[in-house]
Amino acid sequence: MSTSTQHPTENILNEIDDAADQHDPVTLGDVMDFLGQDSFAPLLLLIGVVMLVPGPADIPGVPVILGLLVIIVAGQIVLHREHLWIPNWIERRRLTAERAKTMVSWVRMPARWVDRITKPRYQAIINHAGASMLAVACVLVAMTTPILELIPFSANVAGAAIVAFAVALLAKDGLVAGIAILLALATVGMVAYQLVGS
Repeated sequence: MSTSTQHPTENILNEIDDAADQHDPVTLGDVMDFLGQDSFAPLLLLIGVVMLVPGPADIPGVPVILGLLVIIVAGQIVLHREHLWIPNWIERRRLTAERAKTMVSWVRMPARWVDRITKPRYQAIINHAGASMLAVACVLVAMTTPILELIPFSANVAGAAIVAFAVALLAKDGLVAGIAILLALATVGMVAYQLVGS
């Protein structure tokens, strides 16, 4: 799939919606078939959305699985792989079509707003080594997920950071990349506060 930089976020939500229309339950592998095997940033966006919306990320164990998936995807961006590889046991993870559509519906309006305000700018932050640095930041956020399970709503902040990183890569928007870094720092700050306070 070639994602337009004009409406990248909503285009990906449309692809997820289409996957849910054709599969019930829908698996991550089904979604990847719609997104394409080179869709690193779209998959990061999907993971971030699942962490961001209320409900899924509050289930014990889910943030850790999502964090592992972020590490797998972002790590391959750092390694400059051309095609995305996901372990079969994660590809087979199932979600009812109704739940998938509910999540898409929940973020569709914010996605339209994000697509309106994002645009290619400050691209030096994104190009070349910049994309790898953002991917490393994603990995660092994902590594905090075991502790985030102990902090209410913190996984949602981590999800917002992952979404921002993905949108920055999709829209080639260096300003959004800066916001993503601030959200990542907020996530790490919450973890540090939890560790110091415990």
